[in-house]
Amino acid sequence: MRDCVFCAIAAGELAAHRVFEDGTAVAFLDARPLFPGHVLVVPRRHAETLTDLPGEELGPFFGRVQRVTGAVERAMGAAGSFVAANNRVSQSVPHFHVHVVPRNRKDGLRGFFWPRTRYASEEDAEAVAARVRAALDGG
Repeated sequence: MRDCVFCAIAAGELAAHRVFEDGTAVAFLDARPLFPGHVLVVPRRHAETLTDLPGEELGPFFGRVQRVTGAVERAMGAAGSFVAANNRVSQSVPHFHVHVVPRNRKDGLRGFFWPRTRYASEEDAEAVAARVRAALDGG
């Protein structure tokens, strides 16, 4: 896609510290990492969000995410990792990407990076669950 930074990286038109690439995905170091070894995995073909990625590409793409995640953990001597993707909101580049961040206990990150809450009641939780089930049933 024209003017997409990640498409330019995938095409080799823009420099990045690549760690993996094939016909499905390209993985490279995040320019502003949370920790050394923070990698972004992007589909080679432009898709703005997860819901824009064609279904037949999901399995192969996430297979690459899995492989990169294991490599990041081993390479960085990490106890684990945080694997996450934004979908529009907080997505700094409008090209779907998965963050793979090496993690260790007491590394300074606290769970999710935003405040957590609780449902007001079991009834409220069930109402939200019903809305999601209805959306799944309807499309």
